[in-house]
Amino acid sequence: MLKRDGSLERIRPWNRVSPALVLLMFCAVLNGCAAITNPVANGVPVRRLPPHFLARPRENDQPVPLSLLRQKPPEKYILEPGDVLGVWIEGVLGERNQTPPVGLTERGRLPPAIGYPIPIREDGTISLPLIDPIKVQGMTLIDAENAIREAYTVKRQILRPDRERIIVTLLRPRTYSVLVIREDSGGLLVNQAGLIGNTKRGTGSVVDLPAYENDVLNALAQTGGLPGLDAENEIFIQRGYFKPDGDPQRLRQEMTLWADAGRKPILDLPGIQTIRIPLRLPPGVEPPFTPDDIVLRTGDIVFIRARDTEVFYTGGLLPPGEHVLPRDYDLDVVEAVVRVGGPLVSGGIQGNNLTGSLLLSGLGFPSPSQLTVIRRLPNGQQLPIQVDLNRALNDPRERILVQPGDFLILQEKPTEALLRYLTFQFRFSLFGRFINAEDGQGSVNATLP
Repeated sequence: MLKRDGSLERIRPWNRVSPALVLLMFCAVLNGCAAITNPVANGVPVRRLPPHFLARPRENDQPVPLSLLRQKPPEKYILEPGDVLGVWIEGVLGERNQTPPVGLTERGRLPPAIGYPIPIREDGTISLPLIDPIKVQGMTLIDAENAIREAYTVKRQILRPDRERIIVTLLRPRTYSVLVIREDSGGLLVNQAGLIGNTKRGTGSVVDLPAYENDVLNALAQTGGLPGLDAENEIFIQRGYFKPDGDPQRLRQEMTLWADAGRKPILDLPGIQTIRIPLRLPPGVEPPFTPDDIVLRTGDIVFIRARDTEVFYTGGLLPPGEHVLPRDYDLDVVEAVVRVGGPLVSGGIQGNNLTGSLLLSGLGFPSPSQLTVIRRLPNGQQLPIQVDLNRALNDPRERILVQPGDFLILQEKPTEALLRYLTFQFRFSLFGRFINAEDGQGSVNATLP
């Protein structure tokens, strides 16, 4: 182009490009950018989130002492209906100058029993030859022996007080039949997609617990121990469930109770008491059960529920998938990103994230930091929560806990997306080689594709 002074001016192509064309090209570049078209970008910043939308920490919960699940051993054994005594009365139950029979008890912890088996009847009495029934309910073994001696030497004068030989021992303690139903015996199942689920193959056992061992801890010990990781951290006891009253309406209510229980709380019916025993509690919280609640009686049902698999979901620039939440400890958003193999602090993301592949880190490859947690509310609505991963690494208040059902979507901020785009479009390759250190001569190659 000829200037006024007669000189030639070189025509530059950039001068021919109009600003409208530049704006059009810029919009075309950003049209497919998820950082610009992110549908969940307008979430509530986590620092402005009301406390009632946050999850309660679980890893601070403390296990309930096992001693609270077991009844206190008595100082003396108290006789009740169902006990079987071993009784030896020389000349009445056994010939004189004869060695009394000795029998080993069914429970190895009890000493050998001496005498013939005499059960305590439902009315609390025992029946012996030549005398009226004797009430022994509520007595100790020594008290029962003294009552038998008085009956034969004082009341009826069958035996001489200075020559009687009477021995009373415990042959078999009374037992309580308890039904234990466990849904935690199936274990965890991993399917072809890698999803961990609960098989929920439960078991049922009728356990006969001897007196003073008829408690929750002994029932669990005989049926597999404490609930596993695939079970809830609580135990339900249903008391008074079986009542032979023959009421059809009550039977329908009881059947509906089990059919509709599902994941809902088990409700009490008339005459039925439901006791909940949690196995982990927050610090400083008193157990919501009494020592009498853990003592089991005949007809009680001990129920251990299977734990519903609690999962959270990932998408965006995180590898898409469904992931299992731990039961007894917490998982915050930073830990969740690391757990699913997402980028953190270093490393860029491949533009096509169908496989969630990661690229190597480098100059100009910013790590995406805009994490949106879509949380489902109790009323059925959902709340998008914005978390800045860079800020969360320095501020613990940003590291909110992941709740069951949360969707974690990772995207780039617009500035991060623009920097990544420019990095891909303008790649510099620098290579330097010095001949020697004295003259500092060398060469540098630079390429701009």
